[in-house]
Amino acid sequence: MNARSLHVRLAAWHAGWLCAVFAGAGALVFFGLRHYLENQAALLQTQRAERVAMVVRRVGTAEPRRLAEELNTRFAPEVTARFLRLTARDGEVVYRSGPPLDQSFDPDAIPAASGPAGSRRIWIGNEIELVLATIEIDVHGRSYWVETGESMAPAFVELRGLLVSIGAGFAVVAVVAVVGGILLVRRALGPVEDITRSADRITSRNLSERLPVPPTGDEFEHLSRTLNGMIARLDEAFLHNRRFLADASHELRTPLTVLRGELENLAQEPRVAPEFRERLGSTLEEVQRLADIVQGLLDLARLDAGEALVKRSRLDLARLVASTVDQMMLLAEDKGVRVACRSSGPVWVDGDRSRLKQIVVNLLDNAIKYTPRGGNVELQTGLRGNRAFLDVADTGIGIPPDALPNVFDRFYRVDKARGRDHGGAGLGLAIVKSISTAHGGNVEARSDGRAGSCFCVELPSCPAQNESVDSEREPLVPDSPR
Repeated sequence: MNARSLHVRLAAWHAGWLCAVFAGAGALVFFGLRHYLENQAALLQTQRAERVAMVVRRVGTAEPRRLAEELNTRFAPEVTARFLRLTARDGEVVYRSGPPLDQSFDPDAIPAASGPAGSRRIWIGNEIELVLATIEIDVHGRSYWVETGESMAPAFVELRGLLVSIGAGFAVVAVVAVVGGILLVRRALGPVEDITRSADRITSRNLSERLPVPPTGDEFEHLSRTLNGMIARLDEAFLHNRRFLADASHELRTPLTVLRGELENLAQEPRVAPEFRERLGSTLEEVQRLADIVQGLLDLARLDAGEALVKRSRLDLARLVASTVDQMMLLAEDKGVRVACRSSGPVWVDGDRSRLKQIVVNLLDNAIKYTPRGGNVELQTGLRGNRAFLDVADTGIGIPPDALPNVFDRFYRVDKARGRDHGGAGLGLAIVKSISTAHGGNVEARSDGRAGSCFCVELPSCPAQNESVDSEREPLVPDSPR
């Protein structure tokens, strides 16, 4: 799972805030209870000091032994684990209780009162906290400090139990927060995942599809409806563009055909001077090149509209490639390029024979044009898993690495001047890509930029069928994009 995904971040925020709130509440309860217990203990010690002062006033300090017996009898500080001390203002200790039976603290370690009357807290060692209350009394004209105290150890035992409970509760809350956050976020973002999966399937070829609209009445429903409206507008714009391209290409074919015929007739006139005849020949080449461009644009418009694959059937791609290579062998021999075709056996695909043949023609013509004399072109067909492939490799001039992502763009040429010299218009590979996509396949180009290139076409394969492969030869109208 991606740590930066919205699922993880929302679940982390949910768990973090819930744990923080629980931890804050637990800390507030713990320290609030501790403060309450300490204040209550201080109040009780103050009240106890008042009762001790009443005994001291009644018994007096003239007989310390009698006073000690009276205080021990009335308050029993050793048994109840409390501290009691009577000190004169000059520092004389009239009475001090002994060590408690539970040995929770040492009375000798408790410093004498030095400040005004009131309550205070002191630590004995590192673990024992005492709450002390001090009041000042006057007995027979002499001032005394009455100090009473009690250890907070019993309260701390309860506080430690509360802290353990809070810690266990925090662990449970953390687990529940994480699991609940994941489930809550997954359910809340479920419509987003459905919209994302549907959006991934929508391309320029199926803009008629729409995103699912969750009936939640929230922002997700509004987002889905807004995106569907945008897709509808894009579909309309693409449809207008395709119609314009198809109509313009179709309308241009007739005047170009007439123009080519008139120029051919004019070139055959005996009255035309030789120098004009040469110019007419050059003009005819440009007209033919323009006609090829128009035909390519018309093919692309039909492919984009899904109207070109009208004769789908199961056919042997290996046999189709071999027959096409035989038809184009003369072109390779004129260029002085050796062409080899290899296949491990029949490669069955489901597609339009004429369009698949157009892929082979364009790729092979492209390889022959840009491979110098004496070079090699190799075509290989086969299966990779459940995918049929056609690889066309050459030992030509190669393609620069920065141009590889653009070679399938319409009208793109690596070297525009050189592409024009070869008669290319930059539509051949665009047509190859459109045909491959229309068949549910893909095509990619590979080259190290120094020498040679390879074009790899992959198509969905299908089980072999006992069908005869149509041997009809299609007219070769190659185009080159480089």
